[in-house]
Amino acid sequence: QAQLVESGGGLVQPGGSLRLSCEISGLTLDYYAIGWFRQAPGKEREGVSCSDSRDGSTYYAPSVEGRFTISRDRAKNTVYLQMIRLQPEDTAVYYCAAQLPWTTVQTMCNSPPQFSFWGQGTQVTVSS
Repeated sequence: QAQLVESGGGLVQPGGSLRLSCEISGLTLDYYAIGWFRQAPGKEREGVSCSDSRDGSTYYAPSVEGRFTISRDRAKNTVYLQMIRLQPEDTAVYYCAAQLPWTTVQTMCNSPPQFSFWGQGTQVTVSS
């Protein structure tokens, strides 16, 4: 049974950094697209960054391009989201999700309902 567990969230001041981790079990990371999504209060869940296992391609939402980096550690079956220069609008619950890839990495990232396996989420709060 697949299990995704996020960690690394917390309270950080504007301009600060955090690294989120998503430990995955029950899935072979090499075969799955992995996405980081976030949901702020009153807003829809949105794709932040995704990684396609087929060719290693990545996608970043325009709002995080240049500030967030997604990476995989195959040995640990873990996916990371490094976040720098955090802003108050980055405040949200962050989720990782996995799905067998079916289209381009950008389209996958913009289609959260198509991901089958989800973690429980980790809160990120950016505030002074």
